[in-house]
Amino acid sequence: MSLASWFRWNEPPSRISQRNPTEMVVETLMMELSWQIKQAEKQQRERENEYRKIKTGVDYGWLVSYPKQSYDISPGERLQLEDMCTKIHPSYCGPVILRFRQVVAEYEPEAQEVSRLFRSVLQEAAEKIKEEEEAKKLAKQWNTKNRTSLSLTTFKSRSRISPFISDIKTISEDVERGTQPNRRVWSMPEFRNTK
Repeated sequence: MSLASWFRWNEPPSRISQRNPTEMVVETLMMELSWQIKQAEKQQRERENEYRKIKTGVDYGWLVSYPKQSYDISPGERLQLEDMCTKIHPSYCGPVILRFRQVVAEYEPEAQEVSRLFRSVLQEAAEKIKEEEEAKKLAKQWNTKNRTSLSLTTFKSRSRISPFISDIKTISEDVERGTQPNRRVWSMPEFRNTK
């Protein structure tokens, strides 16, 4: 047994290789949700301190101890949100987080409202993904059909270009006869309908 294989045996197994992308998306999005809930709680405490300071005129913020227990979403709601997260493609994970942060910054919700905003952002993203998949399916169906244009096939079947037919008049014939050429453009071939 070589020394290198012994060292590999002692290494802890890498976590990244064992997890599939869907699990990573769910974990990342749920971590973002819990972080935003904590931030909302922090902002809510700061607003309460500011209100108390304005109301009493004295800052007792250094004296206040906050409860260790914070707001947490119910297990049922957590499972629903995790299920919604599984529908998000890994390439949309970053844009979903950015949109969620934008919505939270815009509304400045309380801790209890953050999960509702998160749900709305996930639904919006799932609808966009569904629309894009349907558009891709339509494009794929369209591309797999006959690649020749219908207008070209009907045009080819109805008319035939005949540049060397003997009864085609030329400008030189008109000049020789001394007649006025008709309005036809002479550089174009003559098109005839065949029946």
